[in-house]
Formats: sequence, structure tokens, C-alpha cells
Amino acid sequence: MSDAKATTSKAVFTQGSLFRHIAVMSFTASIGLMAVFLVDFVDMIFISMLGKAELAAAVGYAGAILFFTTSFGIGMAIAAGALVSRALGAGEAEEARRRATNSLIYGVVFGALFAAVVWLNLPFLAGLLGATDGTLDLAVHYLRIIVPSLPFLMIGMIGGAILRAHGDARRAMMATIWGGLVNAVLDPILIFGLDLELTGAAMASVCARLTIAFVALLPLIRHYGGFDRPTVRSLTIDIRPILAIAVPAILTQLATPIGQAYVTRAMAAYGEEAVAGMAIVARMTPVGFGIIFALSGAIGPIIGQNAGANLNDRVSTAFRDGLLFAGLVVVVVSGLFFLARPGIQYLFQLEDGVALTLVFLFAGPLSLMFFFNGVIFVANAAFNNLGHPFYSTIINWGRHTLGTIPFVLVGAAWFGAPGVLIGQYVGGAVFAGLAYILARRVIAMQYPDAPSEPFARQVRLFSLLHHRR
Repeated sequence: MSDAKATTSKAVFTQGSLFRHIAVMSFTASIGLMAVFLVDFVDMIFISMLGKAELAAAVGYAGAILFFTTSFGIGMAIAAGALVSRALGAGEAEEARRRATNSLIYGVVFGALFAAVVWLNLPFLAGLLGATDGTLDLAVHYLRIIVPSLPFLMIGMIGGAILRAHGDARRAMMATIWGGLVNAVLDPILIFGLDLELTGAAMASVCARLTIAFVALLPLIRHYGGFDRPTVRSLTIDIRPILAIAVPAILTQLATPIGQAYVTRAMAAYGEEAVAGMAIVARMTPVGFGIIFALSGAIGPIIGQNAGANLNDRVSTAFRDGLLFAGLVVVVVSGLFFLARPGIQYLFQLEDGVALTLVFLFAGPLSLMFFFNGVIFVANAAFNNLGHPFYSTIINWGRHTLGTIPFVLVGAAWFGAPGVLIGQYVGGAVFAGLAYILARRVIAMQYPDAPSEPFARQVRLFSLLHHRR
């Protein structure tokens, strides 16, 4: 136990190259994420091979709702990671373990309640997205199997966040890799071998979530001192700091699927083929940009540990290096997408039509604009770990309402179905600029002695105007 405590108290991100820490954490976390996303991608290939457009459309509608439930888990994981990493940075090993325990307990309880509410309202939610008739029934059937497993997914997500807070990205990665392998093995057996189609895909996903939960908890018990015995007093102590980060983080994360739900409904006006094309793009995005999705969770503990240790210059540099890393990744992945266009068309058996147009639009100039999503991810990580979680909420809700609805309406009016995607990304770019300015302002106000970086003068001007008001 003493060895475990010694391991727990080490704040590994307070020394060494910040860019290297960001790259290593992001790459290792993304391998695990992409293992799961790749299975979803393969799911869509299998379902496309069945030759039934309504099945692909049903998965598109269901994916928007699953994104909604997963976002709840991401919010709880952000709270756990931020609290544990700051305690580790301050050298408080006992506090870190207590907060890990209580974050996990609250995550399971809240996740079960949230899953129950969603499960009871699945027909209504799928209908809001534009699903009708047989496609609605298929989407609801698929979701009724998967949604009850949300508490197990939350165990895996929160456990992974705690491992990353300790700097152990490799073991956090292995949890999702094992989950992805289980899903990959069961998918063809259940979908084709037993001819279960959507039912088989859903059952494979549930088994994957159970695996992720188990593999995430095991190293925490073996290598990091396990968990404290929960008491009413300890749960009471941590409820306020957990909710102080979790509530705005959950609200922040929920903005994304709600914005995506509007986009899905807007796309539904162009038919099931358009929804199927958008569903393919939705599966391609995390597979290609899994590193960017992982960046948000990877850079959070890095900022948190250095903030807890009062290493002000490293906080500012971590933010800058996170943006640089995002830019490099997006350029490389966008180039690979463009080169892979013929293979993507063949895999999904796409013929000339709106689905192919949407996929080729994304696997081209539009994917470059994913950099702006990376800016928002890095800014949100800074807000959550520097004591301003509601700034993340403001940015995300703005991005997925004011930055989505009017832009999608204009894009659809000008360009039809492709304009829906174009408008979504243009609105994201606008709010990425706002997120950058606000994050630099937070860092400049909290750490006035941090090194000067691009736009530092503008940040100081915003701070001065704020103080005068």
C-alpha cells in the first residue's frame, strides 16, 4: 500500500517537455478511443453491407442519442480528472484517492438515473430527430438494448480519467482497446453469424462497455491504492467540488449532442440517404480525429497538475502547445482522408448521390476545419482545470445554438444537404475564436507573470477593460 501511495503522490507533468507530455497522452488516449470508434466505423460498414438504407439511417438517429448519453459520462469524467489531478499536483495523495472514490460513486448513481430517464423517452427523442415509421422502430429497438449499460460505460470513463490524472495514459488506453476488441470480435458473429443485424450490434456494444469498466478499475486497485471505504462524511465533503465541475461540464458536453440533433433533423429533410451519408461522416470523424478528441482529456491533467503546483509559465505553455499539436494533427489527417476517398467509397458501397457528396465533402476541405474543434477542446480543458468550468458551458452552448442553428439554416438554403455540414463547421470556427480569446484572458488574469505569447497584448487589454468595468 505504501508503494501505491508513493505512486499516487507523483505529479509527473510538472517536469519535462510539455509538448511531449501532450503528444504522448493524446496518442495513447486516442489509441484507446479509436479502438472503440473504429468498431463503430466497422459496424456501419457491416450494416451498409446489408443493403438496407433504413438500417443505416436508424444507426444515424441512434448515434445522436447515444452521443447525448455519452456526453453525460464525459462531464463526470472531466470532474474526476480535474479534482484528482489538482490534488496530485498539490501532493495530497489521500485527498486524491478519496475524490477518486466519491467521483466514481456519484458517477454511477447519476448515470443510472440519467439512463432511466432517457430509456423511458426513447420514442419521443428519436422522433424529435426526424425518425419516422420503420426507421423510428429500428432506432428505438437498438437503443433500448444499449442505454441501460450507461452506468458501466461511466465506470470505464471515470476510471480512465483517474488513470490519466495519475499520468497513466497507457493503462487508460488499454481499457478502451480491450472494449474495442470485444466489440470487434462479437460484431460479425452476432450481426452476420446469428443474423441478428441491429440487435447483434447493440449486444456487442453492451459487452464492450462491461469490458471497459472492468479493465479501467483493475489497475486503479492494483497500482494506485484502490479506493477508500465510502462514508457519509466523505461523500458530503466532495459533493460540492464534484458538482461544481461536473454540472457545468455535463451541461457543456450535452450542448454537443443537442446541436448535433438539430443538424440531424435538418439533414432528415433531404431523405434517408442524406442521413445515412451524415452517419458515415459521423463514424469517420472520431476514427480520423480520435487524437483531437483525446486531446481534451489528455491536456486537462497536464494543466491541472501544473496549476496545482503553481507553475504558472507551464500552464500558459501547455495551452499554446495544445493548439500547435491540434493544428499539426488536423493537417495530416485531412490529407489522409483526401487520399482515401476511393477506398471510402468502395467500403460503404456509395454510388453517385447525396450520401457520396457529403462523404467526399468531409474527406476534403471540410475536414481541415476540424482544427477549430480542437481549439474549443483545449480551451475547455483550460477552463475546467483553472476554476472556470462555466466558461466551457457558455462556449459550448453558444457554439451549438447560435453557432449552429443560423449557420445551418443559411448553409442549407444556399447549398442544400452539403450546406448543413458547411454551416455547422463555419459556426464552429466563429466560436473557436471566442474560446481562444477567453482562455488567454483567463490565463493572463490568473497568471499575470506567464510568458508572453501571440495575442498577449490583446489578452491584457481585455483584462484591463474587465477590471475597469
